[in-house]
Order: sequence, then C-alpha cells, then structure tokens
Amino acid sequence: MEVTGKIKKIEETKTFGANGFRKREMVLTTNDQYPQMLKIEFIQDKCDLLNNYQEGQDVKISINLTGREWINPQGEAVYFNSIQGWRIEAVQEGAGAEAPPIAAPLDNLETTSDLNENEPDDLPF
Repeated sequence: MEVTGKIKKIEETKTFGANGFRKREMVLTTNDQYPQMLKIEFIQDKCDLLNNYQEGQDVKISINLTGREWINPQGEAVYFNSIQGWRIEAVQEGAGAEAPPIAAPLDNLETTSDLNENEPDDLPF
C-alpha cells in the first residue's frame, strides 16, 4: 500500500529496551481533498531511510497496516493500530495530478452493416 503527501514532521530515532529496538516517527500530510495527518513509524534498520528527507518535502511512502490486541489488567481486550513505513521516495510537486489522456474522437470510426446472422457465435463469452 502507498500513501503520498508532504512531510510535516520528522522525529529523532528512539531506542527502547536492552535489545536496542529502534523506532522513528514522522507525520505526513496527505494530498487528499480533505488532507489527513498520518503518523507513520519506521522501525529498526528502516529508521535510517528518513535521514535524506526534510520537512516540507513531497514523498511517496510504501506502508503496512498493523494491528495488535492487548488484554488489560481488567481482562478487557484493547486494540492498537500502526502505520509502518518500509520505503520512501521523493516525488515532484504536483506529480500524479496529471490530466487523464484524451480519447480519440469517435468520428473516425467505421461502422459495419454486413453482419451475417447465419454465422455461428463462437465467442467464449
């Protein structure tokens, strides 16, 4: 899955626990009609992908959606969702906003009037 937009904020890398788990978060403002601000996390070796990007830059990010269940002390299930980035690339401003190709005019099409109703219909559909 991919999402495009402008980088609003890039956090510093944080390290957790004795095993050295690393996480770096960023906020992306989407280019939608109603822009959304999405917090996207990059983990472990993917943290370094953000080193070459700055706030205000237009990017396309490949993401995975993840979800977890946690049972709280009261025995109730609580659910968490995350957006994890695994690839990021710069895009030119306005890229993807190109107009669709214009179809050729229908005036140049030839019509046929020599249909033979006696021929078998051998089309597979």
